Amino acid sequence: MDTDRRPLHVVGDVHGHLAELARALHNANLIDSEGSWCGGTAELWFLGDFVDRGPDGVGVIELVMRLGEEAREAGGTVDSLIGNHEVLLLGMHRFGDTQVPESPGPRSFARSWLLNGGLRSDQDRLTDKHIEWLTTRPVLKLVDDHLLMHSDTTAYLEWGQSIDEVNTAVEGVLKDDDLGNWWECWRKMTTRYAFRGPQGGDVAEELLDVLGGSSIVHGHSVIADQVGLPPEEIDGPFRYADDKVLAIDAGLYSGGPCLVVPLPY
Repeated sequence: MDTDRRPLHVVGDVHGHLAELARALHNANLIDSEGSWCGGTAELWFLGDFVDRGPDGVGVIELVMRLGEEAREAGGTVDSLIGNHEVLLLGMHRFGDTQVPESPGPRSFARSWLLNGGLRSDQDRLTDKHIEWLTTRPVLKLVDDHLLMHSDTTAYLEWGQSIDEVNTAVEGVLKDDDLGNWWECWRKMTTRYAFRGPQGGDVAEELLDVLGGSSIVHGHSVIADQVGLPPEEIDGPFRYADDKVLAIDAGLYSGGPCLVVPLPY
């Protein structure tokens, strides 16, 4: 596959930190000092989790949506996967404090949204345009043989055995009003650490055999937790699982940097 045709970058979990994101994109020469796209034909993918835990999740969404339009006009690409916090945001918007059917105890999107750093300001500013854009983002994407995914989990395979099947299944859930299915979507996408430990490389290879690609790139799980360092000491992505997996979430919301990672890394 031709990987020389344009620069490719990925960004992990931003969690409402708009100023830090803009600064990192500017330092990577993808936006100018006015915040407009200057990356030309470059391709930029976000791996989800724009919202919660930081001051301006909707501002991050609006920046990425605008950059997508500007990049398209320049022959480039800016797009995003959907992360578990987008599912949480949208679930809160749609279902609020409605009890999840057949749950053993108090369980609702409102409860989980509050426990996971949800901000009322994001809910208040959410529009139909934001919702339409978020619910049509893929959960998996294969770019230049890199399998991009938000969560480091194999639970995606419960929705299908190909990228198209998984993306179609999740979009179907998010277009519907079945609270139980929405909750299962949120639950599956919060699972993590599938590629850790001595068998991690084998698990990654099995997933790649099914979905395609030669390496996995994910956010969701903070690098500092994997390597046993404070987030402020993280200065780059973390490759592991027999070099088959690249983690790019440096824990921006907890003091780590906003990484704009070139691929291949």
